[in-house]
Amino acid sequence: MNSLPVLYQDKQLVAVNKPAGLLIHRSDIDRHATENAMKIVRDQLGQWVYPVHRLDKATSGVLVFALDKETARAMMGLFTTEKVSKSYLAIVRGYTSDNERIDHPLRERWDRMTDQKADKDKPAKQAVTEYRRLATIELPHPMGRYSTARFSLVQANPLTGRNHQIRRHMKHIFHPVVGDTTYGDGKQNEFFRGNLKCRRLLLHAHSIEFPHPRTDQPLRIAAPLDRSFGALLDELPWDGDMRQVLEQREG
Repeated sequence: MNSLPVLYQDKQLVAVNKPAGLLIHRSDIDRHATENAMKIVRDQLGQWVYPVHRLDKATSGVLVFALDKETARAMMGLFTTEKVSKSYLAIVRGYTSDNERIDHPLRERWDRMTDQKADKDKPAKQAVTEYRRLATIELPHPMGRYSTARFSLVQANPLTGRNHQIRRHMKHIFHPVVGDTTYGDGKQNEFFRGNLKCRRLLLHAHSIEFPHPRTDQPLRIAAPLDRSFGALLDELPWDGDMRQVLEQREG
């Protein structure tokens, strides 16, 4: 991989569309990975870049880098003061509510590969996610004790920034994200892999909004879906206003 699609660029910032399966930077999470977004963008632009927020390896979508240390510090300040809004698209198990606010504290996730950076005894922190359902689908495939398989397409907006927040919150309300091998439903994941030829986590960072750290003008950056996620929206018989969904995709 020699380059990533650039969604926005100026003298202070660059935003790219990160594919699913790519780390942001070198990590103990996958010591054998030879590529990461930070290195690719650095080589692509011919200058150093500074990551200012997280995006899971398995999640695709908008990833913003600062192009200098001052801008990186300013962006961190925007995140700390909750002046950044992020919107995700996800396909989840079952029929969700029309909309919901999930206010469920989350503990720091302890992982044996990164335990030196995590405090197992740290108390849970406030975590809030809001979502709204965009469309539903029922497929004629038996799933456990059910005669059909049901799924929802949702737009999720994390109001806090906890590790794996959307994935953990959707699991908490019994609507895990499809393709999630950590918090998800194995039977649902197997169905998507075997019947729909989709092996990725169906979570996409669709857009990010914040005041530009240099001009203070509002900035919104949106990322189109990749082929595998987009095909699921285009080719399956979703029940819902897909024009609204297309607006979400196109930004």
